[in-house]
Formats: sequence, structure tokens, C-alpha cells
Amino acid sequence: MEDEKLYKYITELTKGVWVYWEMGAWKPLGISARRRAMLRKEVLTTGEDWPYDPERKAMRTKRKGHRCDRISAEKRENTAKLMLKKMTQMVLDNKKRRWEKKRKLEKTSTKRVLRRMY
Repeated sequence: MEDEKLYKYITELTKGVWVYWEMGAWKPLGISARRRAMLRKEVLTTGEDWPYDPERKAMRTKRKGHRCDRISAEKRENTAKLMLKKMTQMVLDNKKRRWEKKRKLEKTSTKRVLRRMY
């Protein structure tokens, strides 16, 4: 039964999926999409092969979304990585700098106090 149906529409199925180009114009298939889908389903359920589907295209590799959003997210991620690596040393350097500044202030302030006293 399916072979008869397939043989009847084989010329239309080999032309393409939706339309085909003939003598400078696009022409619709002689078989409707609904009938084509039903025929395809019948053939596949019997376990036969359906060679009339078009080839699948390659997956899209281009990212969607705004470029600025992606760049800012990458920058935040990079900052977080750098913070993990260098933050402890930066904190220690800052503490040391503040301590030295405080010591310097204490020395100058004691000198001033001593000058005023004498």
C-alpha cells in the first residue's frame, strides 16, 4: 500500500520539500505538506528509510545577545579570578602602608609636642 502511494508521488518528493525552481520561477509541489507528512510517517512506522528530507544545517556558533553585556560579564569574571589570586597580598600591602603612615605621623607629632614643650 505504502509502496503504491510512494510510487505515485515519487517524482514530486524528489523535487524538494516545499517548492522547486523550474524555468526561472519557484513552483509549489503537487503534494500538500500535510499529505507529505502523513506519507512520511507511514513509511517511517513501517521501518523503511525516508531519503527525501533535506540535509540538516550546521549548528549556529554565533552567540546571541548584546556584545557589551557579554564583555562586562567576562570582565567581572576576570576581576573575580584576579581578586582570588592577588587580594591577600593587596590587603597585606595596604595594612603595611597604613601602619607605616601611622608610625610616621606618631613620630612627627611627638616631635611637634616636644618642640612646643621646650
